[in-house]
Amino acid sequence: MSVPENPDRFIQDARGIVIVKRGGESTGSGHKLSQSTIEKLGYYVYLLIDPRTGLPFYVGKGCGNRINQHLLGALKTKKNEKEKIQTIHDIQAKGLGVGLVVLRHGLAEKEAFEVEGAMIDFLGKEGLTNIVSGHHATDRGLMKLEDIKIKYEAEDAIFSDPVILININKLYRPNMTLTELYEATRKHWKVSIRRASRIKIACSVYRGIIRGVFTIHRWLPTPERRRSYFEGEDASQEIRDKYLHKSVAKYWKQGSQSPIKYEG
Repeated sequence: MSVPENPDRFIQDARGIVIVKRGGESTGSGHKLSQSTIEKLGYYVYLLIDPRTGLPFYVGKGCGNRINQHLLGALKTKKNEKEKIQTIHDIQAKGLGVGLVVLRHGLAEKEAFEVEGAMIDFLGKEGLTNIVSGHHATDRGLMKLEDIKIKYEAEDAIFSDPVILININKLYRPNMTLTELYEATRKHWKVSIRRASRIKIACSVYRGIIRGVFTIHRWLPTPERRRSYFEGEDASQEIRDKYLHKSVAKYWKQGSQSPIKYEG
């Protein structure tokens, strides 16, 4: 995405949202909202804009003076918010002010969660300082149409072979190459090598759907981590046709913490 010459115009034209502060001005207490404005705003979703690029670096939701609290010091700096706070400090060190933009207001809290999540998905968390994805991002967030079809139309897997199911939810990302999916699936796991060595098929699972199927050659220990990894390769087409894109959601009961399941 190219950097606009006029960040304000970029935001108005490309996002259709209202600017409440121009990105190049210094930040001061004059932007604190009155009680009358707070009551009219209700819940809202906002963006913090980097005036050096004209692009958002944080998406948030809140009510009251939440949008100003990042800058006025009303929020305690949390360890996991260091990147956001550092960005603000870097902007201020240049004598610039963080752009404050309200994306939508007059919302119920539930609606604000949805708008916030959709905006994080749209902008991409990689370019933001947000720690987590938006509300319900895992269940209803950004998906390709083919992934929606897989999610809602996938048939239950029926295992005619012993398999090890490996849930890689935190490691998975869209458009992974086969090599990347293999690397995310094969290491490093707490397994019984004696038990796992009897199984020759590993299924990579994300959101309850099998995303990759691999043939296991052998398991090896990683003593320093007290975990294990396997060496293998992409499974044959015959095996992939059996299991790829099939649902295994029923094997993970709600609240289950283990990423490993043995089936078949």
